[in-house]
Amino acid sequence: MTLRSRVLILVAALAVLGAIALASVLHASARAERRDQTQAGGPKVTAGTVALTTPGRMIFRNMAWGPHRDELTTTPATDPAGPRTASGVKCLRFHAASGTGVCLRAVHGPVSDTYRALILDAKLRTRAHYDVPGIPSRARVSPTGHYAAWTAFVGGDSYAGTNFSTRTAIVDTRTGALIPSLEAFRIVKDGRSYRSADVNFWGVTFASDDNTFYATLATKGTTYLVRGDLRTRTVTTLHPNVECPSLSPDGTRIAYKKRVQGLPKDAPWRLYVLSLRTMRETPLAETRSVDDQAVWKDARTVVYALPGDYGADLYEVPADGSGKPRRISVSAVSPAYVGP
Repeated sequence: MTLRSRVLILVAALAVLGAIALASVLHASARAERRDQTQAGGPKVTAGTVALTTPGRMIFRNMAWGPHRDELTTTPATDPAGPRTASGVKCLRFHAASGTGVCLRAVHGPVSDTYRALILDAKLRTRAHYDVPGIPSRARVSPTGHYAAWTAFVGGDSYAGTNFSTRTAIVDTRTGALIPSLEAFRIVKDGRSYRSADVNFWGVTFASDDNTFYATLATKGTTYLVRGDLRTRTVTTLHPNVECPSLSPDGTRIAYKKRVQGLPKDAPWRLYVLSLRTMRETPLAETRSVDDQAVWKDARTVVYALPGDYGADLYEVPADGSGKPRRISVSAVSPAYVGP
């Protein structure tokens, strides 16, 4: 092969690679533009006023394509599939209770994104903000609104494997006092103090006493439900194989995702409810793998997200193991039930 032939082949190869790169850029640009355009058949979303104290509302992150994508929107709790009112406030993760909200948000920079936790008042105005050291994944507000918690990935981006690291923080929304990491808490495991360099926490859920919380502790390849005490800065293991716990309104049960043997490594979970009195586990009727921190709609119903056509859809299922799952809203995630 002559030098001229080699040069021509190289030029042709570079032209093909350039065309592929250009096509990829144009496709990504077109997709980004479509995300800002309302899709036919999608939910109706209009701008309006959203408050955390309006009775009987569900507030969530809107995932429907259009100008209000990623904004906090609201519907009546009795009509979650109905028209949505958008707030203009964008969040990646959200939760609220008693007129206080926590919004985990991306801050877009010239080189890379950073993340921030916003504490919101009843009118979704920012009262305080805190840097989040990684990709946000979980957020919770205590029933009284006096505490908020969030979890971020500081290494890895999925709970499905073992090669990840998380950071979980809790803040007193009244004073602004921040606990940057639950890893500073004393761990009591099997009745003894426990230390390990591989400890991770995630998925905080609060009791109504402004002191007790529950979370997931992971160490040595095993996850545990832990009960935390804010006054003593202690967490105590209660039950193995519990992830992303959510405490029931009466404080007696934990909804959570459990790893089940025989399922795919990238989708290993099933939804369960655990009695805190008997430690009895009840599998729920949802048989698909749920990688979410469920919320309690009421004392009888658990709500959670599953992948949908435009991000995620919301489903509900009875908390006693009966019935069957029911999709209640499309293109929605991070719900919170607010107001009396």
